[in-house]
Amino acid sequence: MTIRPRRSALYMPGSNVRAMEKARILPVDCVILDLEDAVAPDRKEAARSAVVDTLRHGSFGSRELVVRINALDGAWGRDDIAALAKVAPDALLLPKASSPGDIMLCAKRMRDAGIGEGVRLWAMMETPNAILNADSLARTALDPASRLDVLVMGTNDLAKETRARLIPGRANMIPWLSTCVLAARAHGLDLLDGVFGDINNGEGLLSECRQGADMGFDGKTLIHPSQIDICNEVFSPSEAEVAWSRKVIAAFDLPENQGRGVIAVDGRMVERLHAEMARRTLTIADAVAKLAA
Repeated sequence: MTIRPRRSALYMPGSNVRAMEKARILPVDCVILDLEDAVAPDRKEAARSAVVDTLRHGSFGSRELVVRINALDGAWGRDDIAALAKVAPDALLLPKASSPGDIMLCAKRMRDAGIGEGVRLWAMMETPNAILNADSLARTALDPASRLDVLVMGTNDLAKETRARLIPGRANMIPWLSTCVLAARAHGLDLLDGVFGDINNGEGLLSECRQGADMGFDGKTLIHPSQIDICNEVFSPSEAEVAWSRKVIAAFDLPENQGRGVIAVDGRMVERLHAEMARRTLTIADAVAKLAA
């Protein structure tokens, strides 16, 4: 899987043409055009047409374009997939993924619709079964036919399904979040944190972004453009992280350290795994710098 920044992923209602047009100029890494939760039942078909038209006209620059389709077992999911075959976004986001079978079924329907292999699959982790099956669900990524690249936390739906309260600090959800981090990392997937609903609470958003970054998330899903800057800042490598990464790589590249598994850098013992981590940090940092240029 190509390493790319996914610090911020903004949901945009597929029924709101003006909002989707605005997304073309926002400093966001990923745009998720939503045909599911953000669209009322009587607007589903109109939203699908609007999303297809928006994608057909392109001009989103380097932003990753993802479409959240409706559930496969509902009235609109199959038609969503068929319509998107005409415009090929970067990925489809599958809601309510709860088992490996859900992933493989969606991938099959994408293939049957004629959607090229370059269009990837993201999956929402938003049901109790998704958490219970996180490892086996993420493991489908080992099969190239699954197309699976990214898992996305659906914390609001998890709260609804479990009757858990949405509380500051999310202590009640940490086991679920950690389970998904482990599953994603075990099978080479990126993982995005759930949304923060209070768009007027910048401090709360900052705290939750920091929590997600500390836990190992690659970025966060957002519901309003005002949340982008905080999210991008927190999930970007800091200047100190970049400097340290360069120092670790340079130390291991020295001729005298070529065959060594552990060395000292500024009085700290580092292993080759730290050099691998450092290279990923620099890849993300370089990509972020290009986006800002």
